[in-house]
Order: sequence, then structure tokens, then C-alpha cells
Amino acid sequence: MTVGAFPRDVVLFSTADWDSPYWTNNQHVAARLASQGANVLYVESVGLRSPRWNRVDTSRIVKRLSRGLRGLRQVNEHLWILSPLTIPVGYPFALARLYNKWLICNRIRSWLNLIGGNRPLVWTYQPFMLEAAAAIHAEVLVYHCVDDLSAIPGINSAAFKEAELQLLATANHIFVSSSALYTRCAKIAPTRTQYSPNAADIEHFARARQRHPLPHDLEVIPHPRVGYVGLLAEHKTDFELLATIAAARPEWHFVLLGDVWQGRPISQLVALLELPNVHNLGWRPYSLLPDYLRGIDVALLPQRRNDYTAAMFPMKFFEYLAAGCPVVATPLPALRGFQAFHQVASGSDEFIAAIEAALTSKVSHTLPVDHPVLQAHSWTTRLSEMMASITDSSNRLHLESDSL
Repeated sequence: MTVGAFPRDVVLFSTADWDSPYWTNNQHVAARLASQGANVLYVESVGLRSPRWNRVDTSRIVKRLSRGLRGLRQVNEHLWILSPLTIPVGYPFALARLYNKWLICNRIRSWLNLIGGNRPLVWTYQPFMLEAAAAIHAEVLVYHCVDDLSAIPGINSAAFKEAELQLLATANHIFVSSSALYTRCAKIAPTRTQYSPNAADIEHFARARQRHPLPHDLEVIPHPRVGYVGLLAEHKTDFELLATIAAARPEWHFVLLGDVWQGRPISQLVALLELPNVHNLGWRPYSLLPDYLRGIDVALLPQRRNDYTAAMFPMKFFEYLAAGCPVVATPLPALRGFQAFHQVASGSDEFIAAIEAALTSKVSHTLPVDHPVLQAHSWTTRLSEMMASITDSSNRLHLESDSL
């Protein structure tokens, strides 16, 4: 990284594969860093949980083997993808951890030699890479903490928390997306932790406001359409709540756009989908989501209330708002500061009343695209803020060292 300038080389340790059906902070940040001229190596997830012998995990392992054997993939002029052939969840075992570090570091050094790089900025979404960051002599270490990953089913919570404590003690910059994550991280690194809520590609989702034909599979569903976009995960989505609402309002049509997390059978979801006014259209590409949101009358965030959701800031919130949809959500701590822009509902009765109000209101719920809250939470603004913080700190350190 060049002091006083945008970073030249970035190694990003992700929690999601590059071609994952759902774009997360990981892909958004990597793509935008690369679009601004930084050379970015996107290191796909090394596996945070033990794989299961099911269709989804088996398919993912086969794909990882295929991609890993091909070596580095160059996506565009400034972006490369590394699919490391590591031992999944090797972090509790010293030998496996040593092998993983050796393999990843060799691949990263090869990439640095290829681009003529030296000491990169390391940007990570998970803590199990601290040894690798030290081995490649990272000039700056950034921890972008956007979820309480220790609360996800299948994660070794104790090992994760231990590794995160070490990362928090070492990272130069820590960006957190919710107040709960800020409280946790600031206990260890109060001066290096910065609140940086999730953002959205405002311009992309604003396409939903344009007058274009709807996708046929949505168009045939009658109004009013109440929609939810995202992964259907039992630790995130309250399917029982949705089923109660849908059963109470058979004249409303509930549209789900997403597939099932890890392909796991979820009895509550099965019961929900048996209702005649519930339509699961499945996963749709990110590029097409504005076309579907164009036909949604009310967008929902029916999240469960648990340790995971208490620390999350749903990217869908600003995506919905950018699309011009009125939003009804369960009480999420991260959204407390945005109550003027959505309706909060705790149970089925409140959800029904809030959806009814949104459907019958003659007042427009659509924020202008240039509204300050949307512009302040665009990915362009968010990344600029984070990079300004990083470069300002680097400049101060440089000036201090020069004055000694």
C-alpha cells in the first residue's frame, strides 16, 4: 500500500465464494476496490464449519477441487480469484493449520510475484487468517466484521471467538456493521473500531423504479404482492411468523425469492410453502432482482430474534428502499436509527397491521434516489469512507515516523 494514496495491492480473505448466488460485503468491496485500480486477490472461504455429506456441501467440495486445481482465475484487469485447496475447518488442529497457511501463503506470494507486488493491504471477513497475514508481511490489516459468525449453526464458536480476539488485538482497522458488533470489538480495540453499517448498490436497485415489463413468473401472481428476497435460513428467517400472516390474509400473495440455506430440510418452511398464497420463485440472479422488486407492493424483513440477527445489519434494507418499496421489519437493533424509513412490527398482528397500512396508504413510501439516507448508504460512499480512514491513519503514522 502506498502511503497517502489508494492501496495498490489488496488480499481479501472472504467468507463467501466469488460466484456465490448471493453477493455479500465480500464481493461488493472486492469489486469496487478493483474498479478503482487496486490489484485485488479474492481468497475464497477456507471453510468455517465442518462440511456435511449432503448434496449442497458435496457439490461445493467438487467445485472447489475443480477450481483449486486450475489455480488463479483472473476476472478482470485488476481482480483475481484464489480457491485454496485447504483442509476444511483445520484451525483446531496444528498440522492442518500449518498446511493451510503454507498453501495459501505460497499462492499469495505467487500472485504478488505475478503483479510485481510486495506488502499488500490485507482485508479480512474472518479471523482464521492471522498467521497467513503475518507470513506475507501485510502492511495494513483490516478486519471488516459484518456478522456474528460464531452464532451460525455448525461453526466452532469457541475457536472462532479465540481467533477473533487475536485478530482484534492485531488489526490496524476494524469496521463493524452494527452496534452489537461495535460493543464487542470496541472492548478489545476501542480506538481502532469504527461503526460502518452495511450499504447497497443504490443505482442498481433503483432500476426497479423504471417502467418495464415484470418477469412472467411474478406477473402471473395477483396483487397485492408481499415480498422477501434472500437466503431462506432457519437461523435468520421467521417462517412461522410468515405462515401465520399468510394464513390470516389469504387475499395477499407472499413472494419468496431465494433458495434454502445449505439445502437443509426446514419443516417450518415446508409448512409455509403449502399455503396456496405463498409462492417461492427460488433464487434469482442479482442482476434481475430490481425487475422482481418492481412488482412487489411491500417488502419484508421477517427476521428471527436471536444472537445472530441481534448483530446483523441486513443489506436488503437499503436495497428495498432503493427499489422504492415500503419496508416492514421485525425489531432489529441495527435498524433502530432508521425507524423513520420503515415500519417495525414485533408479531403477526403488528405485521398484518403494518402491511395493511402500507398497502392502503395514499402517501408515497418511496424515497427519492438522491435522498441523503440512500446516498449515505451506497457502496460508493461507504468504501470511500473506509478508505479515507485507512489512508488518513497511514499518513499520520508516516508523518510521526518522519518526525522521530
